Amino acid sequence: MRLPLILFLLAAVVPVFFGKIRSAPFWLSVQAFALAWNGAAHQEGWTVHGLVALVEVIAVRAVIAPLLLRRAIRLRGEPNTDLMPSNLFAWAIGVALIVLAFDFGGAAMADVPALALGVVGGMVAIALLLLSTNNSPPAQLVAVLFMENGIAVFESLLPEPWAWPVHGTLTAVYLVTVGVGGWLIGTPTDQATIEAGTTRGEAP
Repeated sequence: MRLPLILFLLAAVVPVFFGKIRSAPFWLSVQAFALAWNGAAHQEGWTVHGLVALVEVIAVRAVIAPLLLRRAIRLRGEPNTDLMPSNLFAWAIGVALIVLAFDFGGAAMADVPALALGVVGGMVAIALLLLSTNNSPPAQLVAVLFMENGIAVFESLLPEPWAWPVHGTLTAVYLVTVGVGGWLIGTPTDQATIEAGTTRGEAP
């Protein structure tokens, strides 16, 4: 089914090009629900593995991770800047990378698998572009989480889902990433505190 993949891609492209830092948790939730929809659409017959994977996506990626990220962003107290700086050159690079990713996907596979591979490639390209254009710690963490979600889309291309140990390890890595990352960025640096106070009109 193409609709969940299209929704997933939109939930990655829209915030990067038009969103703010504080809107990122919402878009992570949208990506997670698109992942769950895509996983459910690929279930020919419901199994314990498939059901647990669906619950894991909704609980971990749609609820826990966005909540931890939102809390970390709020605690850091930085201004609500663009997720990716509004720069025509950066936008042109981003569009070119997405087009190249879909061109590679279309050359490698066909139909829905081609779209899924294009989405994975586009997601990785977007995450790398975000990492290279925004050095804000919250934006860097968002880029990493976007890339982790892209890896989850890749699983839909496999003829068989990953084994329990692999799936559990990926979930643990995701939780550790958002947990440790949120803890690291949750305490603002002195410079971030000064900038936040200046934005509110307070004396540094």
